[in-house]
Amino acid sequence: MGTAGTSTDETAGERRRLINVAYRLLGSLADAEDAVQEAYARWYALPRSRQEEIVSPGAWLTTVTGRICLDVLGSARARRERYVGAWLPEPLPGSRSGSLSGSLPESLSGSLSGRAGRDHGPGTDPADQMVLDESVAMAFLVVLESMTPAERVAFVLHDVFRYPFAEIAGVLGRTPAACKQLAASARRRVGVARAPMPAAGQADMVRDTVRRVKKAWETMDIAALVDLLDPAAVMTADGGGVAGTVLRPIEGGTRIARYMLAIARTAPGLELLERPVNGAPGLVAEHAGGVVTVASFEVADGRVTRIWVVRNPEKLRLWARDG
Repeated sequence: MGTAGTSTDETAGERRRLINVAYRLLGSLADAEDAVQEAYARWYALPRSRQEEIVSPGAWLTTVTGRICLDVLGSARARRERYVGAWLPEPLPGSRSGSLSGSLPESLSGSLSGRAGRDHGPGTDPADQMVLDESVAMAFLVVLESMTPAERVAFVLHDVFRYPFAEIAGVLGRTPAACKQLAASARRRVGVARAPMPAAGQADMVRDTVRRVKKAWETMDIAALVDLLDPAAVMTADGGGVAGTVLRPIEGGTRIARYMLAIARTAPGLELLERPVNGAPGLVAEHAGGVVTVASFEVADGRVTRIWVVRNPEKLRLWARDG
């Protein structure tokens, strides 16, 4: 991939961009960091003479990271078949690096790699290196889960990070034409599954809706909750078999409202806080000083259409550090 120089500083400076790519491919910051660490291990294992032959270390690292992520995605399908309940991407604390800038472009072709910048070396906390924008919105990451591993790699590298298909072919081991077809197939999945996202000017509306959900939950006002939830709303929860939660999505605004109030009654001492989740307005539940739940929302016309709830403590370790 590409052409460039070969300095140690340049190689280390690629870490932030690689973390951003790998998180979007894998939906887990822990897995993303592992993939990038493995790519660097392979780089440093090369003889110095071989390193000097590589005209673009960053491109080499991107190719290797992409291939590692492709392998992880393949094995993840089998692991998730054994996963207890629904699997959701790992939520990111939104206060670290920014917020969602607005709606996704029609082709999702905004270049994130150009905005990623450089980090301070391989010891930097990967969460501090994340660029939070529409491509890490929970709704978008959930859609990515519906793709095959090859579709996901082709789509993310091309439509999100703007890599040409000739370079993506080196990651997937396919022709550029085949990679183009994979991205087109993935794009169709996005078009079918993605609900309209709020425009930049509606950010306050989304924030206000989430705030009203919080108030209705705290005051046990079921009528207000039902009014705030779309009649066809869906709530999906991820406890990973470790934290108690529903194993299947709850459908219907009234059913979701009843479930939320049942939780309020059975969880004394639970404190609900407004916090950005993957850059968008969300809610975080704390108990005894620790984060136990992170919820993100999809809002349309002032009503909540989707709620994603993560309770698996393995996916909440970043929130403990963030707090």
